[in-house]
Amino acid sequence: MSRKVMLDTTLAKAVDQARKALLEITDEAMIGEYQEAVNDGERLVTHRFDVLLPGYEGWSWFATLTRIPRAQAKDLTVCEVGILPGDDALLAPAWVPWAERVRPEEMDAERQAAEDAAAVADGIAEASAPEGSDNSAPSGTEEESAETETESAAATDEVVSDEDVWDEDAK
Repeated sequence: MSRKVMLDTTLAKAVDQARKALLEITDEAMIGEYQEAVNDGERLVTHRFDVLLPGYEGWSWFATLTRIPRAQAKDLTVCEVGILPGDDALLAPAWVPWAERVRPEEMDAERQAAEDAAAVADGIAEASAPEGSDNSAPSGTEEESAETETESAAATDEVVSDEDVWDEDAK
């Protein structure tokens, strides 16, 4: 039979040391009223404080302190500091894998959007082709047409850069 661990009074009175430990991770203005001291085990106490951060209603700052046997208040050790949600804290929903989150109608809508985008792209390509030309069989590569335009420009003594040739192709 184990005995019930009593709250360590030396650690329970160390509210100022707990608040000082919290100042290592946050500003003093973000630490609110003292809530309680929780007995976590033999010579192990957690102090809780209200959180004054916007968006953290229901959360608590905590500082867990311990000490060795017969140690005085000045010889306390800070184990951990942080912020924890309370019972009425706003929390993010539980994580759900992607495959379970996406509904079939969302997949259908995404597939339809991709098909529509492809159809629009095909329509633009067909509209930009000259009349009477077959869009499915190009007459030459882009390099060949660039060489031909450069040779034509050279024959008429024009100075043409590669950028000019490519800009003309875009028109």
